Amino acid sequence: MDLRIPIGTAAIALLVLPLGYQLYSSTSLTPSAPAAQRNVAPLAPSETKEALAVAEPAPVVSDQLMSTADAPQPAAASKAAPMGQIARNTVPMVMAESDAIGGAMPAPSLAMAPADPSGDVFTDFEEQRLQVVADAPVSTFSVDVDTASYAYVRRMLEDGLLPEPDAVRIEELLNYFPYDYAPASSAAVPFQPSVAVYPTPWNPDTQLLQIGIKGYVPPTEADTPSNLVFLIDTSGSMNAPDKLPLLKRAFGLLVEQLDARDSVSIVVYAGSAGVVLEPTAASEKAKILAALDDLAAGGSTAGAAGIRLAYQLAEEAKVDGGTNRVILATDGDFNVGIDDPDALEDFIKTQRDGGVTLSVLGFGRGNLDDATMQALAQNGNGNASYISSFREAQKVLVEEGGSTLDMIAKDVKVQVEFNPASVAEYRLIGYETRALDREDFNNDAVDAGDVGAGHNVTALYEITPVGSPGALVDPLRYGSDAQAGDAEWEIAFLKMRYKLPDSDVSQLIEQPVTADLAYGDIADAGVDQKFAAAVAAFGQKLKGSDYGQALGWDDIAALAQAGRGADESGYRAEFIQLVRTAALLKPDTAAACRATAETVCE
Repeated sequence: MDLRIPIGTAAIALLVLPLGYQLYSSTSLTPSAPAAQRNVAPLAPSETKEALAVAEPAPVVSDQLMSTADAPQPAAASKAAPMGQIARNTVPMVMAESDAIGGAMPAPSLAMAPADPSGDVFTDFEEQRLQVVADAPVSTFSVDVDTASYAYVRRMLEDGLLPEPDAVRIEELLNYFPYDYAPASSAAVPFQPSVAVYPTPWNPDTQLLQIGIKGYVPPTEADTPSNLVFLIDTSGSMNAPDKLPLLKRAFGLLVEQLDARDSVSIVVYAGSAGVVLEPTAASEKAKILAALDDLAAGGSTAGAAGIRLAYQLAEEAKVDGGTNRVILATDGDFNVGIDDPDALEDFIKTQRDGGVTLSVLGFGRGNLDDATMQALAQNGNGNASYISSFREAQKVLVEEGGSTLDMIAKDVKVQVEFNPASVAEYRLIGYETRALDREDFNNDAVDAGDVGAGHNVTALYEITPVGSPGALVDPLRYGSDAQAGDAEWEIAFLKMRYKLPDSDVSQLIEQPVTADLAYGDIADAGVDQKFAAAVAAFGQKLKGSDYGQALGWDDIAALAQAGRGADESGYRAEFIQLVRTAALLKPDTAAACRATAETVCE
C-alpha cells in the first residue's frame, strides 16, 4: 500500500491544524485553569481596571454578554483610543469559585467589570474622607440640583453594564427624587431647611444627619416669560436614535409647555454654525416644531461658532425680569466656537453676569463628555441633565420644567459646624465636586449652586457620636477636652447662604441641630429618610466606596421599599428594580466576606 501523503492533502493539513488550535484555545472549549488558579478572590473594581490595563493579551468577550448597542459604532470607528482605554473597555466574565479543587468549570455569573463605553468622560474625584471634629469642625459645600449622574447610571445598569466609579455622584442620585420637605412661605425666603438625625442602616455605631430643602413654587399667575435659545449639536456623531431624534422629541415636549409670552430661537453647530430659527413667539408652535423636525446630523464639529450666535440671539430677545437661557444639547462634542476650555467657561460666566444663563442636556453614549457638561452648567448658573429616554425628557422638561428654567435662588451654600462635645467624626456623603473652602461661605464673590422653583436638595452626613465604639480615629493622648460652651445640647449648627435672582448680596439662614431632632430608630424617622438612606447606600456600594459596603443589595432594596411612600410618578419603584439589577451585575460576595471576616475569601 502506498502510504505517501499527497502534496495537496499536506498543504490543507498545515492550514487547518493551526486554525483549529487557535479556535480551540480562544473559545469556550478551552480547558479550565487549574483549581488553584481559579480559587482567587475577585479583584475590586479599581483593581480590575488596573489589572486589565496591563493584561496581555486582552480577555475575550462573550458575544452573549455584548449587546448590539454596546458594539463599536461606525461613526466612532475612526477615533483611535489610548491603549489603557482599550483595555478598560474590555468586559471580562467573572467566574464563581469551584466547590472543590479539581471540580467542574462553574457557569459564568452576570457580573461584569465597570465599563467605560468608548470615550465617555467623567470628572475624576476622590471620595469624601472621614473628618475628626476636633481638627476640622466645619464643613462647607455648594448645593447641587443636577440629576445627570442618576439618569446615566440607570441607563448603564439597564443595559447590563456597571458604570465607572466617577460616573456615580451620590448627591445627584439623592436629588433625582422628590421629597416631602417643608415648603417655603414666600419668594423672599425661597426655602427653609428640614433636618433629621437617625441611625445609619449600614453602621449601628453612627448616625445620619439629613438636611433637605424644597425651593419655593410661585403661583401659576406669577410665572415669568422665558426667552430660550436651543443650541443643538448636529455633528455626525448625533446620528443615532438616542441622540438627535430623541433630542427633537425632547425639545418638542418643552415647546408644548410654552405660551405666547415666551420665545424660542434655534442655533445649530457642526462643520459650521447657523441660525435655524430667529427669535419666534412660542405661540407659533407649528413653525418651531417644523424647524426642529428639519434638523439632520452630519459633518464634524470643528470650527463652529454656535455659542456666540446663541448668546447673540438671547441678547436680541432678552426679557427683563424673565428667564433668559441658552439650552445646549449635545452628545459631548463641545467645539462650539471657543476651543480653549478656560476661555469658554469665562465667556459663559460673563454672559451669566449679564443675565443669560446656560443649561446643558446630554444625549447618547460613547461620546458623552459629562465633565464638560458639569463645568459649563455650573459656570452658567444652570442645570446639567442626561436625557436617556423619552420618559426622562418628560421628567426634566415637563414635570420639572419650572425648576429647570425658573431660578428662585442663586449661589446657595451650606455650612455645618459640628459640636465636638456631641460629635467625634463626620463625613459628607457625596458633593465631592462641590466642596468649598470655609472662607468661601461668607464671600459673595464665590459662585455656588442655584435652586429652581420646586427643586429638592438633599445632603447626608454620617456622624459618629462622642463615645461611640464606631469611632475610627483614636483621641489624642494630650488633647484638651472639647469645649461646647453654652450649646451642649446641640449636635451641630447649620448655616445657609443664598442670593435672590436679582441680587448680588447674600442672605443668611441659621438653625441649630438639636438632640430633639434625633430618632432612636430609622423606622420612626419617616419614609423620606428611609429612602434617602437607601439611595446613599446604593451609590456607595455601586461605586465601590470605602464606606457602607456591609449593607447587602437585598437590605438596600428592602429599605427603599419601606421608604417608597405614595410614589405617584413611580420613580422610587423604578429605583428598587435598579437595585435588583445592580445585585445581578455586582454580587454581594466581596461585601459578605468583609462582613464575616472569612479568611477563605482572601
